[in-house]
Amino acid sequence: QVQLVESGGGLVKAGGSLRLSCVVSEGAFSEYAMGWFRQAPGNEREFVAAISWSGGTTRYPDSVKGRFTISRDNPKNTVYLQMNSLKPEDTAVYYCAGNTRGWLTSSTYRPTDFGFWGQGTQVTVSS
Repeated sequence: QVQLVESGGGLVKAGGSLRLSCVVSEGAFSEYAMGWFRQAPGNEREFVAAISWSGGTTRYPDSVKGRFTISRDNPKNTVYLQMNSLKPEDTAVYYCAGNTRGWLTSSTYRPTDFGFWGQGTQVTVSS
């Protein structure tokens, strides 16, 4: 059974940076597309970033484009989310997700596009 464990969340001031990590155990990580989503209280889970199996293709919504960078290290079974220029509206629980279809064929993604999930890590940005 594939397990995803996120880390790296915390409290940061506006304008600061954080790097989230997600380690995937079991399964064929190097074949999976991976993504990050976030959910703030009272809001739906929203797409933040996605990366293809090779790392050659990435996708971001306009809300984080230019500030967030997704990357992966296949030998380490790890996907990262580097978050810069953080804003209070970035405050949410951030979730790592995986998709056994390794290619990215859309410009945006829904939670239902990903089949397995981590437990989430809290990111709080103070003003």
